[in-house]
Amino acid sequence: MLAWTLFLVYLVGTAWLGWLGYRRTTGFSTFAVGDREMNPIVVGIILAASVSSAATFIINPGFIFVDGFSAYFHFVIAVGVSFTTMLAVLSFRFRRIGAEQGALTIPDWIGKRYGSRNFALFFSLLNLLSFAFIVLLVGGISIVMQSLLGISNTAALAITLTFVTGYVFIGGTYAHVLTNMLQGSLMIIVTLVVLASCVWVAYQQPGSTVEALRAIDANLVAPINENGKLFNDVFSIYVAGFVVGAIIVCQPHILTKALYVKDDRAVKQFLFVFAIVFALFQLLGTVGFFAHLVVPDEALVDAATGEFRQDLVMTMYLKTIFPEAMFTFVSVVLLAAAMSTLDGLLVSVSTITANDLVLNVIGKRRREHLSEEQQMAFALKVSHVVLVVIAIAAFLINIQPPKLLGIFGQTGVYGLTAATAVPLLLGVSFRRISISLAWSGSIAALVIHFGLFFNGAELFPNSKLVFGNPGVTAAIAALITIPGTMIVAAVAAHRT
Repeated sequence: MLAWTLFLVYLVGTAWLGWLGYRRTTGFSTFAVGDREMNPIVVGIILAASVSSAATFIINPGFIFVDGFSAYFHFVIAVGVSFTTMLAVLSFRFRRIGAEQGALTIPDWIGKRYGSRNFALFFSLLNLLSFAFIVLLVGGISIVMQSLLGISNTAALAITLTFVTGYVFIGGTYAHVLTNMLQGSLMIIVTLVVLASCVWVAYQQPGSTVEALRAIDANLVAPINENGKLFNDVFSIYVAGFVVGAIIVCQPHILTKALYVKDDRAVKQFLFVFAIVFALFQLLGTVGFFAHLVVPDEALVDAATGEFRQDLVMTMYLKTIFPEAMFTFVSVVLLAAAMSTLDGLLVSVSTITANDLVLNVIGKRRREHLSEEQQMAFALKVSHVVLVVIAIAAFLINIQPPKLLGIFGQTGVYGLTAATAVPLLLGVSFRRISISLAWSGSIAALVIHFGLFFNGAELFPNSKLVFGNPGVTAAIAALITIPGTMIVAAVAAHRT
């Protein structure tokens, strides 16, 4: 009863904020990026909430539970440091160029920066890979909702997709911003509570936590877990983590936050706020260690299949460590954490599909018969249709979800970001860039990432690299294409 009460209170509060977002949405531009003069503190919090989603709060602790320090360094330390650094590197020039050109999305920015509608169209199609991450988020929400409310997977999916799609449908970016402020604030409180519980568990140990973990499995605290499934060598742990952390800034719902604010001073402010809140959220991966000390093995076995489910680690830790009332409150906030990224992705993907795909596909001649206002009105209608289609597709896939939601989501989004990083870095680093260079770098990144992920083990049977880890294949793709294109661009700029 308490779970349903808290959940319904959350739904009502979020729906009200979505309605306020609707009242502030005056057209497609405000649906996409607001009025470009948002409070930087607000933008910093909502960005941290958007980045730290179901993966951070629900999925990643499971990887750390399995692979120990190897996964912890990859997801928490390496990704956290490099993500924040790359965000700072890109945000200033990205905002300036985007503001000058009136860009609404990353494909729109790329198309205008390179003066090519075809390039924008290519990236609008490529951004459909974000759907894989939407599936991850919806699946993660369903896991927590089933445990919290005692409902079936089908019911959890229906509630999630109807509710989140609904408030994004009416309120767009403003609904995303207002609801994420609520969700982000709740996430900060719960993160502090959960981390405090880890300190309490450590205090209860007769010896050090490291020794307790070493007694369970020495590989959990080893610099390299040679028996790890996905993180078992220097490259996958220490190199790929930093590279992947840098390129995932290029996701459609992340870098566009720089377009929400009006000047460089505001960019500095939102980056400072983001860095603090994001670092706090990243530390939640620590739960993956402490779950070994308090969660019984049988709690992580799927009752239906009898198989180990690492996606259950966070939920079972909370259920074991907290009284029922606190577990209920924390679980509701975990749902808020996942929804905070889901709504941002839905806004981005629907905006990109409408603005950069559909408006480009209908052709220049047909656009000439429509005023700018009519084009924007048409794009808004298309974005609404896209939201509904995405919701239905995510529902159907998650009825029988992929075995490892984290890997499924990462494969698509890592390919997208590896390809997008090339034109973005070239675009903010050089005044004049060859579009053919940007094209070739992006396509090469896609071919390398997906080629190695699906065929790497066959192509390189003697390699010790884990090609089944999308972080490894995306890192290889980025390390080949980004330095190569940057060097060529630098040489060309020097000659001119």
